[in-house]
Amino acid sequence: MDLVGACRAFVSVGEYGGFTVGAAAAGMAQSVASRRVAALEERLGEQLFERTTRRAVLTPFGRDLLPAARRLVRAADELLHEAEDARHRPWRLAMPDVCSTAALARLIAEARDHGITLDLRLAPPTRRAELVLAQQVRAALLAVPADEAGWSLPLGLAGARDPGVRRVYLETLRLGRASPGPARRVWIQPEDDVPHLRDPLTRLCEAVGLRPVQLAAAELTTAAAEVYRSGDLLLCSPAQAGELALHWRPIGEIALRRGFALAASADGNPQHLAARLGDAVARCLGADARPAAGEGAPA
Repeated sequence: MDLVGACRAFVSVGEYGGFTVGAAAAGMAQSVASRRVAALEERLGEQLFERTTRRAVLTPFGRDLLPAARRLVRAADELLHEAEDARHRPWRLAMPDVCSTAALARLIAEARDHGITLDLRLAPPTRRAELVLAQQVRAALLAVPADEAGWSLPLGLAGARDPGVRRVYLETLRLGRASPGPARRVWIQPEDDVPHLRDPLTRLCEAVGLRPVQLAAAELTTAAAEVYRSGDLLLCSPAQAGELALHWRPIGEIALRRGFALAASADGNPQHLAARLGDAVARCLGADARPAAGEGAPA
């Protein structure tokens, strides 16, 4: 039995004093109201109304139960109202600031198609972790190693000129005694200036004999400007290289991947977000994977 629906019919009929007008006020057919009240009487074991041809008069038992039934109906209405508000409450989500405006706009649009309103906060990796820890966002895409990621994408080196090779080997940047000009640098942007990416790249540079100054970190705009004006290279994704009109190649000596996992603050459960928008997030990131059920969304 639908207890709330039965109590709603009982309250409306009791307040209006008849099944016809009471059912209409409750937005249900008279036959439905009659069945619901009869089912409630059977469940409670007592008659709620004295029925006449024109009126439905509350019995003493009905008068005693009416206040409690009102409270139940009000509580149910309040629950439905809160649920509606919760469905439409914006999902404040911390996203990498390397996503393009067009990609972010498409993500927001696809989310709206799924009934989700996104309120995006763009930030570098450390700041995204801080935002979710401080509960300033409901969830965040954190930078994680590729084997822990729900979404991942390859990183390579991009330059202003076509290198004419399928892969770029860092050892070719080594400056010999007879090499003219300044040493070519590899630029790391903040999104990739994280230990699981920076440390193996640093070790590789040392192993192939590059100088410490040949691995540098800077904001993307500054790094790209240096790449445009010189033979320097930018560590980036293929999508970023395309946006910057740079020539992208994978690194010959090592395979690096940028990884992301969805993490929730205390008041967020992002599993439904990942389930509905996993593919859209992947497209926004330029990634080639999406989380399976429950993956990449730690509590």
